[in-house]
Amino acid sequence: MKMKRVVSMLLTSVMTLSLVGCGGSQSAPATDTASESAPAATEEKSTESTEAAEADSTTEEAQATSDAGDGEAIDLTMWCIATESDSNRHSYEAAIADMAEKYPNVNFTWEAFENQSYKTKIKAAVAADEMPDIFFTWSCAFLGDFVEAGKVYCLDDTYENYKSELPEVMMGNSTYDGKHYGVPLTMNIVGLFANMELLKEAGYEEIPGTYDEFIACCDALKEKGIIPFGCAGKETWCVTEYLESVIEKSAGADTLNDIFAGKATWNNQDVADAVDTFQKLVNNGYFDPSGIGLTNDEVKNNFMAGKYAFYMNGTWNCADFAANEEFFPKVKVGEFPVINADKAKLGQLIGGPSDTLAVAASSPHAKEAAEYAFELGKLICHYGYLDGCGLPAWTPYGDTSSVNELTQTVAGIVADADTMVLFGDTAMNADSANTYLSYVDQVYGCLLDGKQFIEGLSKDIQ
Repeated sequence: MKMKRVVSMLLTSVMTLSLVGCGGSQSAPATDTASESAPAATEEKSTESTEAAEADSTTEEAQATSDAGDGEAIDLTMWCIATESDSNRHSYEAAIADMAEKYPNVNFTWEAFENQSYKTKIKAAVAADEMPDIFFTWSCAFLGDFVEAGKVYCLDDTYENYKSELPEVMMGNSTYDGKHYGVPLTMNIVGLFANMELLKEAGYEEIPGTYDEFIACCDALKEKGIIPFGCAGKETWCVTEYLESVIEKSAGADTLNDIFAGKATWNNQDVADAVDTFQKLVNNGYFDPSGIGLTNDEVKNNFMAGKYAFYMNGTWNCADFAANEEFFPKVKVGEFPVINADKAKLGQLIGGPSDTLAVAASSPHAKEAAEYAFELGKLICHYGYLDGCGLPAWTPYGDTSSVNELTQTVAGIVADADTMVLFGDTAMNADSANTYLSYVDQVYGCLLDGKQFIEGLSKDIQ
């Protein structure tokens, strides 16, 4: 099968799955993805993809003469989360360098902020009408709150110029009441990363496939003096990467999707049991006790340094792992095992397309900023995919044979996906997400058990 066709089929199927959990955006029912959709990077570059790349180049040349590229000089600003330590940093830098050549009349300045602090900063900026022209955002309810407040520029007119490169289905998580408000970048899932060198010390040649085997592996690691998991308690979203996976593989994806979408109550015994299961992992000593005071960067560095055997986090980390020549041969990525087979199954994943660029309605150059955001988003997606920061939302172009093996493995996991549940603090509206994260933080600190978790959230999230 031709490379471009494989990528398009895989990503279209993935997007159809990912829209299930988004309130306020276009949605589609969950379907099974075709197993023939193989990782794009494993296919040879075909004549078809070459012609497509040439067509894209022609499109780019034509667009270079459009409004944002011509006329008098303008200033555009952008905020994002691509800090120096972020896996996506290179893709942003490379894309912005290309844009400087393509749009010499645009004086473009940008700032990057740490993930957790950025969520507070951008919400405050929206409330105060002090937004940059272009801003990074998560899709679904996170962006939806800003759209509902009338603070985001509608991209419908600009999107018409990019439909051939950015299929409509890719826009679903940033579409509200039939109108488009975001430029999607890459998509990711939560992966179970494993240091196979440490697993081999405990007698395991592969990542355990069942939950019982997984627990036995954690016990074997402990006997060898190896900490099974590291988790950054200072950044609560990192805890959700673990907890949401445990809930999904206990209660099922549909249950978690409905709860996040406000279609079902948190007062669910399966969820309470899952929270207790997670806390049992903590109380059994499977997590680094110092992790509660560490940042994600510190935990990730500890994982690469061999302190932990497992690291549950977004598959954007494939880029950093692949860039580390010493560590890369040791790491594999898999899927968290099923805990309750009566309710859950493999192929139910946490994640989906979320990373997005949006334009402030208050921008004095909103029309030009919209075009700039699409062009920049396409380039960030391109370089991010080559780096291994995620699967592309845009149709890939050029030679993608350099995509690393970890990202190829992720593509295979996604191709076999049954359902995706978007990250909870993105799927829910801002107030609900903040309440949810507060409860998650208390769960990790073992201040609440499963019963208290579901009863508290069912009371505090209406």
